[in-house]
Amino acid sequence: MTIRIGRIPYINCYPVYGAIDRGLVRIDADLVDGVPTALNAHMAAGELDISVVSAVEYARDSRRYLLLPDLAISCDGAVRSVMLFSSRPATDLGGRRVLVSRSSMTSVALLELLFENVWHSRPVFVPSDAELSDVEQFSSETHDARLVIGDAALLLGSGPGGKSAYPYAYDLGATWKQWTGLPFVFAVWVAQRTTPVKPALVAHAGLIASRDWGLRNLSVLAGQASAATGVDHSLCEQYLSGLDYGLSYPHLAGLTDFYRRLVARGRVPNGTLAFLPAA
Repeated sequence: MTIRIGRIPYINCYPVYGAIDRGLVRIDADLVDGVPTALNAHMAAGELDISVVSAVEYARDSRRYLLLPDLAISCDGAVRSVMLFSSRPATDLGGRRVLVSRSSMTSVALLELLFENVWHSRPVFVPSDAELSDVEQFSSETHDARLVIGDAALLLGSGPGGKSAYPYAYDLGATWKQWTGLPFVFAVWVAQRTTPVKPALVAHAGLIASRDWGLRNLSVLAGQASAATGVDHSLCEQYLSGLDYGLSYPHLAGLTDFYRRLVARGRVPNGTLAFLPAA
């Protein structure tokens, strides 16, 4: 049985799919690219068997999915690719327009928590294609800050002297760590509960094997990332090295704390974590 597996085309997924793309790890599946919100929608519609999805998508409908063990995109501090760029301090954004990406449910939910609990400010969130990196593209849309994710965040933050055109920049992973003391999980890999167990287990093993190769060859992947984004090779390697692709107890503590806070705000239903069974 050939299953369909979703993947995000951002460079933060290179360590998981690099060996598969190079034919070093064989996986009997069709790979489908999409931004996080698109993959969320495909999974919710039953159009994919396995996919990386926003952490919020799992919490939104946990009865539908099974988590793949030891596989996630997380950070324990700075993430560098989920950034709030602002013309003024975050504490001064009350009533101001903040453009938020349509591409990531988790990043927007995290941003809302940080404004409420850390910066104690209530901006006006405006859905937008805020991940575009060119500041001039937003000149016609008045804004005081914007949430930028993925490769565009790296590119925007790697201007001359490592500074963007915005005087204030906030790394959401670092801010979460300062607030809670916990890692933050941005994305997880899940299988539909209706996906047959055997092919799901085989696919999971392939993803883990590819991930392990990727972590051993980050310099190679950083070169690929630099060519794809225009970001300096050393910055790409620093970025990939700062991410974690496992799902350990500390990561699960950060994930469940995030879910607890979202449940308390009525953003997601209460639920439990359920994993794909072991082989």
